Amino acid sequence: MPFEIIGLQFNFLDIIVKGMVIGIMCSAPMGPVGILCVQRTLNKGRWYGFVTGIGATLSDFIYALITGFGMSFVMELIDNPQNKFFLQISGSILLFCFGVYCFKSDPRKKVHESRKNQKGTLKHNFWTAFFVTFSNPLIIFLFLALFAQFAFVVPDHPLEMSLGYLSIIGGALLWWYGLTWLIDKVREFFSLDGIMIINRIIGTVVMVFSFAIFIGTAFNLYSIY
Repeated sequence: MPFEIIGLQFNFLDIIVKGMVIGIMCSAPMGPVGILCVQRTLNKGRWYGFVTGIGATLSDFIYALITGFGMSFVMELIDNPQNKFFLQISGSILLFCFGVYCFKSDPRKKVHESRKNQKGTLKHNFWTAFFVTFSNPLIIFLFLALFAQFAFVVPDHPLEMSLGYLSIIGGALLWWYGLTWLIDKVREFFSLDGIMIINRIIGTVVMVFSFAIFIGTAFNLYSIY
């Protein structure tokens, strides 16, 4: 019995860590909503920026559910070790390509005017961020890559999956909270070049991470499922 309890605790911890990493990696790139969050933090205040992040998190959560629900129908295919191997290799390649795109993209082109004297309500900032994020369903491909790489979907385990999805929310909120805190602290020194630097750092981290996972999976150095 003690070993079963320890094993259950390990499974819970494993799904929590995976969920939080997925939440952070899906929120971190400086796309339109990331730029919006930074601008609102600088021009309106930290909590306006954080509410923007919460709106984006709700949209990401919906797409995460759609992705997980869709993948649950093909788990018999994924349960085959050979298929799972190729799926994780493909996930690593997709993540690497995403890292390259993130590194090379210039989010400063997406900057628009956000005036201090037009704050709007927190609810308005929340919903505009939600619709900005929800209008980009391509995030599903990033979720597919991450879910495949982490073998995140566990059919017939509703408790673990519920905990996993809550962890995605937790990871995303942790990112937005940390980002708005940092931007608020360095607001006097922050410029558009800072956004570019953040994006390149994120792109580099994603490329290094995906390459390491690719090598580990290809040569069977370790398993993350």
